[in-house]
Amino acid sequence: MLGGAVGVVWLVLPVMTINADVPVAAARGGPVAGAGGQGQQQAEGTTSGADLVLPLVAVGGVAVLAGYGYVRRTRRARTRTTPGAGVVSPQPPVTPLPVLERQAGAALVQADDCLRTSSEELAFVEARFGATAVEPFVRALRDAERELSAAFAIRLRYDRGVPEPKEEAARRQALAGIVGRCAEAGRRLDTEAPAFDQLRALEQEMNEALGVAEARFRELAGRTGGADATLADLHARYPAPATSTASVTGYVEQAKDRLVFATTHLNQARQAADLGHTGEAIRSLRAAEGAISQAGVLLNDVDRLANSLAAAAELVPATLTGAESCIARATATATAKSPTGPLRTHLAHAHTTLAAVREELTGDRPDGYDPLDALRRVVQAMLPLGGARDGVLGAAAWLVGRSDVGSADGFVATHRGAVGVEARTRLAEAELLLTTDPAAADVPALEARESAERDVRVHGNPYAGAAEHTSGVGGAVLGGILLGEDPDGGPPLTFGGPATRKRRVLPPT
Repeated sequence: MLGGAVGVVWLVLPVMTINADVPVAAARGGPVAGAGGQGQQQAEGTTSGADLVLPLVAVGGVAVLAGYGYVRRTRRARTRTTPGAGVVSPQPPVTPLPVLERQAGAALVQADDCLRTSSEELAFVEARFGATAVEPFVRALRDAERELSAAFAIRLRYDRGVPEPKEEAARRQALAGIVGRCAEAGRRLDTEAPAFDQLRALEQEMNEALGVAEARFRELAGRTGGADATLADLHARYPAPATSTASVTGYVEQAKDRLVFATTHLNQARQAADLGHTGEAIRSLRAAEGAISQAGVLLNDVDRLANSLAAAAELVPATLTGAESCIARATATATAKSPTGPLRTHLAHAHTTLAAVREELTGDRPDGYDPLDALRRVVQAMLPLGGARDGVLGAAAWLVGRSDVGSADGFVATHRGAVGVEARTRLAEAELLLTTDPAAADVPALEARESAERDVRVHGNPYAGAAEHTSGVGGAVLGGILLGEDPDGGPPLTFGGPATRKRRVLPPT
């Protein structure tokens, strides 16, 4: 613009100069004066024409430069990748909702794994240092559990259509809430992980930690014989098709497999510690501790089922009496109001269920009967009549719910390398209902166990070749499935959240 203004001034200035009247002295000789005047006019005409050339050239140059600059700016604006002045940046791509759902599910699985493995290692530390020393870590674990429970609650509502599918923005916000809660659970554990490592100090006190693990190993190894006998007795009392005993079939053998794995890694840890290979010793010790913890879960599940079946067998007669009283009250109400439809249908179903259970209890059936299953059927038959939440029926509901929740939780704990988010979500629902509505906890607990078993079948048999894969790379692969070790091939999971999974085996000095 400045160049253009200069060029215009240059053009106008000569014109103004040519037309100006300049006083000239009179010449004495006419002809001479005329000739001189004519020459002067020719010179002035020539000068004026020359003066016009340079301004025109300047204006042309300015126009060329301006055009070049405009073209260059336009090209740069079209090809730039970052927003600039006067340029509207493109909107970032929107992540599809199914992708966000998978991310939220992965966050739930990871957070749940971190809590489970943190609890396992915490048990070994408490056995060595006592309950008082581990109080800060217990609080962190409880805080993380509350965050994870809230995340699962959001997932449950999401699965049930809250927010509604048409409210995409609200559903995205719900998924973000799940991820945020899981991140906070992991952060709470990660915050305490350095102090936990400092208390345990495996790099300095490996022998003491090995002693605790070996003592726990010997205890469980001594229990396998009794668990074998207990399981054989359960199968004799409650033969197939009793559903409860089927839930622990093979558990003793699986516990033995894990103890074999633990034996190998305890020996490797001892050898590595003696040679001064502290990192290898810590890795092997934690793998052994994971196997020992899960062997304990399997053996405890066998004992738990035996105790639950015994308690259920004692409770069945009283439950039948309580159910009959509930039916009598509901029948009196139905007679007074003369209802039709659902209530009479529920009453008929309840009568049929009680008659079948009484026949199983008093009859001589070659396949036996399952007391837990009998209680389950009675409780479910009484639910529509409103009589399964207090009294003896409430106690029966709590016993059945606790047994099924424990069964599902144990299966997830010992197969977590293969169990996905659906089974864990149903389990979280059952655990919540067990504290608020035990009669309703049974169904999601059974669904959690079924879903977890389906995940394991799809994943493959995690126990095949356990004897051949107890060390080296094979051991790490087996551990990723069987022991819940880091699936990325790193050290086994320890106390802490996702960030702890990536920390070094030996803490920085």
